[in-house]
Amino acid sequence: MEKTEWLWTGTGSNLDRLPESARRLTLGNDVVDVADAVRVLGVVVTPDPSLDKHVTAVSYKCFFQLRQLRRVRQSLDDESVATLVHAFVTSRIDYCNGLLAGADKLQRVMNSAARVITNKRKFDHSLSHVRHEILHWLDVPERVTFKPCLSVYKCLHGIGPPYLSEMCLPISSLPGRRHLRSAVRGQLAVPRYRLTTAGRRAFSFAGPSAWNSLPTYLNDHTLNLDNFKRFLKSFLFLMY
Repeated sequence: MEKTEWLWTGTGSNLDRLPESARRLTLGNDVVDVADAVRVLGVVVTPDPSLDKHVTAVSYKCFFQLRQLRRVRQSLDDESVATLVHAFVTSRIDYCNGLLAGADKLQRVMNSAARVITNKRKFDHSLSHVRHEILHWLDVPERVTFKPCLSVYKCLHGIGPPYLSEMCLPISSLPGRRHLRSAVRGQLAVPRYRLTTAGRRAFSFAGPSAWNSLPTYLNDHTLNLDNFKRFLKSFLFLMY
């Protein structure tokens, strides 16, 4: 039972109303106390669904790797540094970042990574130009948007998991809404949510919302996966 962890999740007011007996789990002869945080597939989950602790953990690991790279930066060419940054930093930011819909706290990490690659100092100007024009990086909010859009595309084309596909309902498939303009444009039904901390990050909301924000040419069912990803990235770059 040493590896068994569990926790309650919910709003702060609901968690405060839990009795003391609910903070322990009895399994046979063993008693497991409720944890402050648990790691699920590399994501740090806390009772508060804000995921702040996960963002903090990712930032800490990324900044540690960037400090190590700075020590040997003068011995490496730009291409080698970019490869190492992708392997140890940006890959961590992109991992499960679809859960961070509506959050952009990892942008500081991206800024530091760009400075390491281009050998710029903290207060040098034109960092945005470096990220977008030289490194061709999307900022963290757009990287987060990219993930649910890609997942929705896969669901609508039958290559996504069923538990996500059932959340991607075209408005044209709903009774009484087939003649709406949103149905003609290929938009999806967006459910309401109650909790601002977690509701907007749920795929049932974040996925259809991100999809509906795309231009109509990206809703073309004849687009293959590679073209969709290329056009989607180009569209997101237009926001700069």
